Amino acid sequence: MIESLYSPDIRRYENGMRYRRCGKSGVMLPEISLGLWHNFGGVDSLSNSFAMAHCAFDHGITHFDLANNYGPPYGSAEETFGCIMQKSFKPYRDELFISTKAGHDMWPGPYGNWGSRKSLMASLNQSLKRMNLDYVDVFYSHRYDPETPLEETMQALVDIVRQGKALYVGLSKYPMEVAEQAYRYLAEHDVPCLVYQARYNLFERQPEKTTVTQAKQHGVGFVAFSPLAQGLLTNRYLNGIPNGSRMAQGRFLKQEVLTDVVLNKIKHLNDLANQRGQTLADMALAWLLKDEAVTSVIIGASSVNQLKTNLKALRQPCFADEELLRIDEICK
Repeated sequence: MIESLYSPDIRRYENGMRYRRCGKSGVMLPEISLGLWHNFGGVDSLSNSFAMAHCAFDHGITHFDLANNYGPPYGSAEETFGCIMQKSFKPYRDELFISTKAGHDMWPGPYGNWGSRKSLMASLNQSLKRMNLDYVDVFYSHRYDPETPLEETMQALVDIVRQGKALYVGLSKYPMEVAEQAYRYLAEHDVPCLVYQARYNLFERQPEKTTVTQAKQHGVGFVAFSPLAQGLLTNRYLNGIPNGSRMAQGRFLKQEVLTDVVLNKIKHLNDLANQRGQTLADMALAWLLKDEAVTSVIIGASSVNQLKTNLKALRQPCFADEELLRIDEICK
């Protein structure tokens, strides 16, 4: 167990972080949030997890994004965060915005997956115990369940808020037509959806004209995950596949993704980023934040240095029209 004597930077809100209103709510989220999908599991260094969480908060990152099955193993990222909460963040709970989710595979049997009332309620209860929390700030339905009536899933979210176990609710990866129904159900039951979360990056452009616009129309915030396409939108793969990289491990990013066409796009984007005085990763993050409808971008990090590097995206957020046109040409 880590014995933390953490004291946050007293200038944490003066270190360059900016905050955006989440839809039409009173919530302000940092433009960059920290996701705990990778590198905070039971197989990872606990001391490194503490160091990254401390660094994030010291730089004004108040939003920490989790899910029930983040790890590995399942649940261990929440357990790690629970340890950080107890040892470091407990005095600062009211400064933090903590999210978790349920809907993907978590435990054996028919209730450890998808979107039934039984599954969502049980999963959140487990998550709160793992994270040493009385409530989360937002609880997401992690994906649409086509076998469960939408009303059942949405009413479970409504009741979770009314029970005080979550302050707000969100949707993740819902098809546009189903999200439309969900937004209306939640609003009609006085628990409006706070935020929609989806994969969005330079190589995944579909949300631009679909879910981002839809969320804005309903007064819902939009949070982008996988902003660097799991590492493709960095300089990591410019000269091959390095040992120890996510692609080399082949768990979530397969080597066949790195085709000659994709590599050529990465190289041209990297050249443009260098012309802007940025790394490719910085430019990819700044590109997402150019759109005011994007409330926050969730980054992952494997080290304090990587986290600090990604925060540099905040220094040069603006793009000239010709730069945006060039990016569109490269990525089409």
